[in-house]
Amino acid sequence: HVQLVESGGGSVQAGGSLRLSCAASGYTYGSFCMGWFRQAPGKGREGVAAIDGPRDTEYVDSVKGRFTISRDKMNENTLYLQMNDLKVEDAATYYCAAKNGPCGSVSWRAADTYNHWGQGTQVTVS
Repeated sequence: HVQLVESGGGSVQAGGSLRLSCAASGYTYGSFCMGWFRQAPGKGREGVAAIDGPRDTEYVDSVKGRFTISRDKMNENTLYLQMNDLKVEDAATYYCAAKNGPCGSVSWRAADTYNHWGQGTQVTVS
């Protein structure tokens, strides 16, 4: 049974940074695509970033150069999203997600292709 638990959300001023963490359990590293999604009030769930294995990454254009998705080098079951230069439009609830197999260059951003989700962590930018 795959479990995903996010942490690290909070409130920051525009231009600030936050690092989100996702502790994953119950799966075999390397067999899952891991991703970060976000959902602002009144909007759909948006794919932010995804990672295959240790280094193959995908990002939505709006966060390229500001956000970095990575796995912990010592504990491969921990996923991070380093968010720098945060903007007001980045404010949302952020979710960690996982699915079997590769991320896919297009499907990585499709929320309905992921079958495991965390509970979400709130990010507020003012």
